[in-house]
Amino acid sequence: MALGLFRVCLVVVTAIINHPLLFPRENATVPENEEEIIRKMQAHQEKLQLEQLRLEEEVARLAAEKEALEPVAEEGQQQNESRVAWDLWSTLCMILFLVIEVWRQDHQDGPSPECLGGDEDELPGLQGAPLRGLTLPNKATLDHFYERCIRGATADAARTREFVEGFVDDLLEALRSLCNRDTDMEVEDFIGVDSMYENWQVDKPLLCNLFVPFMPPEPFHFHPELWCSSRSVPLDRQGYGQIKVVRADEDTRGCICGKTKLGEDMLCLLHGKNNLLQPGREVKDPLCARDSPYLDTMQVMKWFQMALTRAWHRIAHKYEFDLAFGQLETPGSLKIKFRSGKFMPFNLIPVIQCDDSDLYFVSYLAREPSGGTPASSTDWLLSFAVYERHFLRMTSKALPEGACHLSCLQIASFLLSKQSRLTGPSGLGNYHLKTALLHLLLARRAADWKAGQLDARLQELLCFVEKSLLEKKLHHFFIGNRKVPEAMGLPEAVGRAEPLNLFRPFVLQRRLYRKTVDSFYEMLKNAPALINEYSVHIPSDHASLPQKAVIL
Repeated sequence: MALGLFRVCLVVVTAIINHPLLFPRENATVPENEEEIIRKMQAHQEKLQLEQLRLEEEVARLAAEKEALEPVAEEGQQQNESRVAWDLWSTLCMILFLVIEVWRQDHQDGPSPECLGGDEDELPGLQGAPLRGLTLPNKATLDHFYERCIRGATADAARTREFVEGFVDDLLEALRSLCNRDTDMEVEDFIGVDSMYENWQVDKPLLCNLFVPFMPPEPFHFHPELWCSSRSVPLDRQGYGQIKVVRADEDTRGCICGKTKLGEDMLCLLHGKNNLLQPGREVKDPLCARDSPYLDTMQVMKWFQMALTRAWHRIAHKYEFDLAFGQLETPGSLKIKFRSGKFMPFNLIPVIQCDDSDLYFVSYLAREPSGGTPASSTDWLLSFAVYERHFLRMTSKALPEGACHLSCLQIASFLLSKQSRLTGPSGLGNYHLKTALLHLLLARRAADWKAGQLDARLQELLCFVEKSLLEKKLHHFFIGNRKVPEAMGLPEAVGRAEPLNLFRPFVLQRRLYRKTVDSFYEMLKNAPALINEYSVHIPSDHASLPQKAVIL
């Protein structure tokens, strides 16, 4: 009986390994160089099956001979022995087959010795020719290109930030002066995020992204609901959440009257008998979806655009330029138009703070890190932009002077931007490049990021991205990453969550995946010629150029 149960367990394990439909993988592709190994394994499997058939015939023949020779009284015992012998032979064959299958899949799915492994604690050195044999420029060429092209192109970033921040301060102050504190949303001070505030902006024109937190009027307040820790949430909804709008007199979670039964002669001073939440009552809260207590992104977009328009009309007479919306589908995509015809774009993004943390719910982002789109207007994307800025700042303090981590990210972003202009956008974005860099910063020693190792670290970064693309797996840096330092102060729910795969859309969207992979390798192929061309044609005297009030 025990031997039979053991056989059943082996059959189940073998079925799991050989039938991925039971447990679908995110990457079902097989590298071309493994075809020979798979063919040999299939041939060996056929031999095992033939051997198993031969053993069955042999056992059957022996059983027939013994049945003819032995008395009828011993037939039952003989059948049991033959069954045990057959179980033993089939079990041995199945064990051998299982071992071969495990070895084959380990060999097939194992990381390339030329690229980074999946474990951040074990980073092998770069050997051979990674990136499918494509070579990148050497350190001297990269240094020359960075100094002549990238550093000079971003020299005016500080003055751009100063100009935009001054104007936004004035615009938000005008917005507050027009709002009714009893009925309108309360707008707080802005927060600078993304590449301009992390010092790796490359694309022109320089673009400032500013978060603008807002709060509801009294007696309402927000109750965010995270979706990154619930197992019942679909995979494509992880990283999102909803924001419930409640009244102060309906929120009894922090009051004892909602947890115990008060006497007839006792009354809660905060929640009167007539103010208790009644089931089924229609919710009529500000900016909520229809017949729903949850905040609606479309309603927020309309409110924010109207508020910005009224605020600009109040202060327009003080400025010698015009202000217009850049993209209608983005609530705070603005564009300053100068009389000379030049313009300066920037984004004001309405957000809601998640409790007392640095997490923010964003109504809209031009590049959603998860690669998906909201299924409902009450779905809000969870942004870690402030935590990412804090992590880069904290890590930079421990790195050597003149560390090359941001230079690697700038060069990779520059190459990706130029490739996107040649072949169109793909599924790979700057956020994916930054996520890969954050993983490497957490895994590598501080000494590995010296300025002299720019070429090695850039090659490693691109190799990390290549491996992630081939596996269709790039985990979010914060969600479910238990290696993030506790000093970051992430909410406990984020640390306990399952890892979020930013490349999961590639599993379902094969056309997008193929285009992304082809574009990535074409970018690597064009990188040497592109870097050499820009190094030659970009003037080297950026420092001596006349100073401008703003960079447009």
